[in-house]
Amino acid sequence: MSTEKLAGIIGAVAGACTTLAFVPQVVKIWKQGGRDLSYGLLGIYLTGVLLWLLYGLLLRAPEIIVANVATALLVLLATGLKAWTDKRPSAGEGPQRQVVE
Repeated sequence: MSTEKLAGIIGAVAGACTTLAFVPQVVKIWKQGGRDLSYGLLGIYLTGVLLWLLYGLLLRAPEIIVANVATALLVLLATGLKAWTDKRPSAGEGPQRQVVE
């Protein structure tokens, strides 16, 4: 096996691992909300992913490009879910009743 082919396989597996590692976080945000995640973390993470995407584009490396497009979409989904769940009331919180005396 050539070094170039081996590097492509390693890149594809690494990209799959780092992309799939974010899936449980998205599921957790969907189920429990994203209150423990900061928008700062998501913004910095997305910036890093987009820079890796640019790097992959400059190198014309499909493994880097595909992995980072998928990860960027997951981060954007997580950010959207966090925004959506931040607007929902927490469990046990219902509409507030006004007490009239």
